[in-house]
Amino acid sequence: MRNRFSDRLIVVAVALFAVVWLIPVVWVLVMSFKPDEVLMRSTAGFLPVPFTIENYARVMTVAKVPNWLMHSVIVSFLMTFIVLVISSMAGYAFARLDFPFKRPLFVLVVAGLMVPEQAIFIPLHTMFADWGMHNTHTALITPRLAVPIGVFLMTQFFRSIPRELEEAARLDHASHATIFLRIMLPLSVPALTTLGLFTFIHGWNDYLWPLVSATSKDMYTVTVGLASIQGNFGQSEGLGTLMASAVFASAPIMLLFVIFQRFIVAGVAMSAGK
Repeated sequence: MRNRFSDRLIVVAVALFAVVWLIPVVWVLVMSFKPDEVLMRSTAGFLPVPFTIENYARVMTVAKVPNWLMHSVIVSFLMTFIVLVISSMAGYAFARLDFPFKRPLFVLVVAGLMVPEQAIFIPLHTMFADWGMHNTHTALITPRLAVPIGVFLMTQFFRSIPRELEEAARLDHASHATIFLRIMLPLSVPALTTLGLFTFIHGWNDYLWPLVSATSKDMYTVTVGLASIQGNFGQSEGLGTLMASAVFASAPIMLLFVIFQRFIVAGVAMSAGK
């Protein structure tokens, strides 16, 4: 009886925290559908009355928004694909293979979690400037390919897979490459989905490095591009357009999370279970 009561209490507490967290999100969404002249008088209320889509139309009329959106899609998808390839291969190596300095190397990878990315901005900027690679997709993608949390997540997941599956495959003279591609990868779909979604979110929402590397408006990502026009919108166009741009930039991430939330929960649970 006590366990049931405590479980219900936890569910109620989590629900309350979720409601508190969602209130600002709903507020931004509602304001994005209100006319600016209404918002100039008051921003209160959680109903979009009167209703308008003019704010979104105004955002899309900015000439470079489609280009910024294209750059974000290219950077996020390429980054996600390459990170999944590198992290899955490294995770399998650390979890299943024996090679010199395996433990110190893994400790070094995990230690990378303690290094804030802002601490290496100056060396990164100088390096890419010397190579003449700023304002390119390569410069936007490459610094984000080293993901220690991805290697750690995949290592923990591969360690949780029973070794009997590999031993059975070796009896059929399967190589490490065959075992990795035909057994381990199909079983790791939840972990790969989780890592891929986290990587995509990071790539899509990344602001500081694109702000440093992409100095030309033609190479802005959607986050940097929308931020660059918010000053003008806030002064002349109004708060509704600002909220519409925020919703416009975050909508793909919310959609992905809704679609893949089942895989996220499964991947994190199985990785943490080890």
